[in-house]
Amino acid sequence: MSAPTGAELGALRAKAQQDHRDLRSRIARLDADSIDLILRDARSHYAWTDKPIPDGLLEEIFDITINGATSMNTLPARFVFVKTPEGKERLAKSLKPQNVSKMMGAPVTAIIAQDMNFWHELPFLFPHEDRRHLFDGNEAYCQDTADRNATLQGAYFMIAARAVGLDVGAMSGFSNQIVDEEFFKGTSLKSNFLCNIGYADETALFQKLPRFPFDKVCSYA
Repeated sequence: MSAPTGAELGALRAKAQQDHRDLRSRIARLDADSIDLILRDARSHYAWTDKPIPDGLLEEIFDITINGATSMNTLPARFVFVKTPEGKERLAKSLKPQNVSKMMGAPVTAIIAQDMNFWHELPFLFPHEDRRHLFDGNEAYCQDTADRNATLQGAYFMIAARAVGLDVGAMSGFSNQIVDEEFFKGTSLKSNFLCNIGYADETALFQKLPRFPFDKVCSYA
């Protein structure tokens, strides 16, 4: 994909700048209820109702997620939505025993993975400058970039799911090696973390655990 130049590039930049001004004039900030929904009063869930999630809603969550910023627009995250009984049984092999029921009860469990060959897509994703040479043969840099940015995209994914009315429960109590063997064998994909999504059964919630105050963990320099 060739990058725009000259007058075309100037027009695209001007439009992007005006679009942002229009956005900020239309929405100065989220209201308190919206912030409560996506972060402040949101909870990690462990039990689920049997209300299904339509594929169209999963596609909407992805469409929101994919617009989140990543380094050099690398977008290394890949998503596998595990929803069939067969897929759930495969995924269950990787889980610690206490996490099996959490996953099996969720309508969908997303495997947030990362493509270690993400940089091959840079001519499409970052067309104005070829930066593939930064990653070619540099395994440590590829790993660092994939880890950071796929995890970031996973966080965008969780916030997007809450924003469209779903509940989430991220999980790290599983074997990445088993997930990779079951779902990504022979590919350049590696699992990062799992995230159950659905409509929560709130009766499984316990009290919210403590959070740090600003002065405990923040400073100015």
